[in-house]
Amino acid sequence: MGRLRRGRTPAPLRPRAPQALLDVLRDGPARLERHADTDAASLRVAIVVPQFRRGSGGHSTIAHLVRGLEGRGHRVSLWVQDDEGRLEGHDPGELFRAFFGPVAGPVHASFDAWEPVDVAVATGWQTVPRVLSLPGAAARAYLVQDHEPEFFATSAERLWAEWTYRQGLHAICASRWLAGTVQRLYGATATPFDLGVDHERYHPLPVGRSEQTVLAYARAVTARRAVPLVLLALEELHRRRPAVEIALFGEAREIFTPFPHRALGVLEPDALAGAYNGATVGLCLSLTNPSLVPTEMLACGLPVVDVRSASMLAVFGDQGPIALAEADPLALCDAVERLLDDLVQRADRTRAGLELVQRRTWTGAAAQVEDGLRAALRG
Repeated sequence: MGRLRRGRTPAPLRPRAPQALLDVLRDGPARLERHADTDAASLRVAIVVPQFRRGSGGHSTIAHLVRGLEGRGHRVSLWVQDDEGRLEGHDPGELFRAFFGPVAGPVHASFDAWEPVDVAVATGWQTVPRVLSLPGAAARAYLVQDHEPEFFATSAERLWAEWTYRQGLHAICASRWLAGTVQRLYGATATPFDLGVDHERYHPLPVGRSEQTVLAYARAVTARRAVPLVLLALEELHRRRPAVEIALFGEAREIFTPFPHRALGVLEPDALAGAYNGATVGLCLSLTNPSLVPTEMLACGLPVVDVRSASMLAVFGDQGPIALAEADPLALCDAVERLLDDLVQRADRTRAGLELVQRRTWTGAAAQVEDGLRAALRG
């Protein structure tokens, strides 16, 4: 049984709670100001984002969409809501650009400089109360990248995440499956968009591709990536084929495994593209909405194994470019083995994947998001 050490006061707990929730429940949402022209060529868009860390796929998507909207002539500002105090002592704009690339508009550390906008956009469950309380917006929208209640066990956070979809914000969802989910479960209005691919970075490179390397996404801090399931599948793969090299990426900390592996950590995009181009098979599990990783692997010519989840079936199809397997370590191992052994299947998956991602661009995604912003204004 553990003992408290004398003379050392433990740091106080900081429970996770959206700070604006009490205000909006007590006072109600701020009144919408119908001052916007839904057909205006340039919209004023304010996007509220939660605190972030390096390697966040959700914030990377936001940055790509901001650049796309700016390229379409819209004036976009970012507002960081750091309820956890994670960014205290840092310039969030400097960090955001360092982690996720340049954006032209301002990145605000507080809401002191808030001013009227055409559309105020929430980007995560914890930002919705804040967006509801901000004055001077003509419309509100909700950039939904995943079904966030599934991030949590039975908890206050799960209840709050479900609550956010019922607050009348028009949902702009990162797949048709996700748009259908929020419409069906919560009665929200929704429009979908397709996640893009940064083709300047993620494309086939003239480098030698290994014939016996499995590259697995192992971001253990993200539970929906099912890293324990990934590790069991790889343990079985190593038992069957000890000569196959296994590489893990996506997690800053070292991950203990019962098999030898290369720990690549959190890679910068160019290094990540190099890793995708050098591997034989990619393994990435998407238990909720698909992440950016599978399509970026496909864009580099890397065949991918993912789990046969409802979202993956809806987005890619059972006979699509991604090899889908049941959420079982032996089934996942079997799927990886088939791709390692079958040169024809690998070539077919590679060809189908490159054809799919040609249509996936961030310019196209930003155009779809713009349609969602105008739908919010019309609503």
